[in-house]
Amino acid sequence: MRARSLVGAVFLLAALTLAAPTIAHAESPVTFGSSHIVDTVGALGDRNDEVVAAIDTLAAETGTDLFVVYVDSFTGVSDRQEWADQTADKNGLGTNDVLLAVATKSRQYQLSAAPDFRLTDAQLSAVESVAIEPPLRQSDWAGAALGAASGLTESLQGQPVTTPQIIPGDATPSSGGGGGGNVLTIGLIVAVILVAGILFFVLRSKKRGAASRGPAGAGTTAVVPTAQLKQQAGSALVQTDDAVKTSGQELGFAIAQYGDDATAAFQDALTAATATLRQAFTLQQKLDDSVPDTEQQQRDWYAEIAALCAQANAVLDEQAADFDALRQLEKNAPAAAAATASAATAADARLANAEARLSDLASRYTAASIATVADNPVQARERLAFAANALDEANSRLAAGDTASAAVGIRAAEESVAQARLLLDAIDRLGDDLQQAASTVTAALADLETDLVTARSVPVTDGASASLPGVIAQTEQTVATATARLEAGPINPIELVQLLDAANTPMDAALQGVRDAAAQLQRAQAALSQTLLAARSQVSAAEDFITARRGAVGAEARTRLAEAGRLVVQADSLAQSDPPTALAAAQRADSLAADAIRLAQNDVNGFGAGGGLGGLLGGASGSSGSGSGTMGAVLGGILISSLLNGGGGGGGGGMFGGGSRSSGSRSAGSFGGSGTRSRRGGGGRF
Repeated sequence: MRARSLVGAVFLLAALTLAAPTIAHAESPVTFGSSHIVDTVGALGDRNDEVVAAIDTLAAETGTDLFVVYVDSFTGVSDRQEWADQTADKNGLGTNDVLLAVATKSRQYQLSAAPDFRLTDAQLSAVESVAIEPPLRQSDWAGAALGAASGLTESLQGQPVTTPQIIPGDATPSSGGGGGGNVLTIGLIVAVILVAGILFFVLRSKKRGAASRGPAGAGTTAVVPTAQLKQQAGSALVQTDDAVKTSGQELGFAIAQYGDDATAAFQDALTAATATLRQAFTLQQKLDDSVPDTEQQQRDWYAEIAALCAQANAVLDEQAADFDALRQLEKNAPAAAAATASAATAADARLANAEARLSDLASRYTAASIATVADNPVQARERLAFAANALDEANSRLAAGDTASAAVGIRAAEESVAQARLLLDAIDRLGDDLQQAASTVTAALADLETDLVTARSVPVTDGASASLPGVIAQTEQTVATATARLEAGPINPIELVQLLDAANTPMDAALQGVRDAAAQLQRAQAALSQTLLAARSQVSAAEDFITARRGAVGAEARTRLAEAGRLVVQADSLAQSDPPTALAAAQRADSLAADAIRLAQNDVNGFGAGGGLGGLLGGASGSSGSGSGTMGAVLGGILISSLLNGGGGGGGGGMFGGGSRSSGSRSAGSFGGSGTRSRRGGGGRF
């Protein structure tokens, strides 16, 4: 009886809806589905496909995704900027995603981009004033989206922004213009009818018991597609990993200045955040591995990844204010600037030796073996050039009494110098690792030769030794290949260690029956030592490469690196008690670290392809050739919104953009979680 009453009431509501005028469609922050467009007011009418084509062109030419939303008015938050930012966060929009939100009835709009989006604030402002506002003022709703897409493309490709062709439209699409009102009315009626059916079904289903219901809390994510949950999790991983890396760098500065005791609480926070982030990466690796996962497992794990990232950020953010109070960078700005300048000079003095070391490595080892450091001197020069410009601006701000802006520049210079040192250190680290690996190749070859002698003496029967002839033949071929490469040179020692390790595993298995326990343990430990050496080298190379180029590297490479690092630690801990298990972990770590390097290199190459910023980066090398170091700083993930302000034109220009920072933007290099970084962009009434 109750179900029939509810259904009747809902159908009465539908009848009233038919007779009522179209309801104004004010919206709280919205959720995008599979489309890049949410249009609750029918603003686009029959021009939807035109806008979709423009969005696709922008993505193809620049790698930037534009999301567009039209509502009557922005509700549920304090202002339009917060509305756009919450929509962006709710949908997991990342570094290369831009949101255009338009409220047609209240005649407001907001363009929202990530803090480290590739355009400066001045360039975004040009897109807004030249390409978006003119169509909006004449109610050309589709024209505003087309202008945003073309304006972003032009600006990213270094061209002046132009105003699109304007087709004046209906000022109130939600009242029926362009069919929007009718669509909404029909949509509401359909929705009401659907709700009636759902209510009837649910009320009947309750009689069948709680067993028919899904797990608690499942409804909270049911409306979000799994692909979107994946995007949100990936974005959270990248942003949180960047926050942890930046906080670690900043903590290093503080420890050097104040010591371990004064920074103990921040070290604890960073350790806790790192451990939590590692759990999130472990879950992501489970999602990425070859083991099939159910749809519900994927959804649960993506949600857990996002929650773990939020937890890690919160741990860092709890300490951010105290950390800033400790460093008092604004108060100590002159001394900090001087210290950073001195560190930059010291790093610059190392460049010649680093180039000589790299040249020596190139004469002895293959290009593939030194690929992760091949452009490190170029990148280091970029970082030092940026640091010099940042310090010049900071000193100018200090002279003018603007210590807040000066502190932002000093932070960026500190991190840039630190990255330059990391890039130079990476050359030395890789050189040492390659030399150590090369020294083990001869020993590994000798071990295999000894194994071959033993294997040839074993009688072949129908039992365990039946596989020996094949193993012997394969091992002989591997030994011959490795010997030939050593004699021909240059070599890739890590690759040779991996090649010999791959031959050693089946040989050990084949000879297991003819070796005593002591000999087996000795062989397992020797194999583990060689494999761990290769794995540590790969992990170190991947870590250095990704850290210095994190502005371009996505979640997949970072996930492989995190899992490889975890497995190296596991292999170390089991090396004495369980060498076979430790060996398996080390082999897996080596493989994952190699994957991380490959994926990170692909990300950097993609970041440097095509026009706009990518073209300026010059492909994988990442060299802008501008002398300012700005593009290298972007690649290194150093440039935050406040440092991208201005960039030319009037209004004070320069690195700090006329002395004002974007509202709420996070200082470059500050200690804290990624949640402290607000999005950039502007807007207003039209």
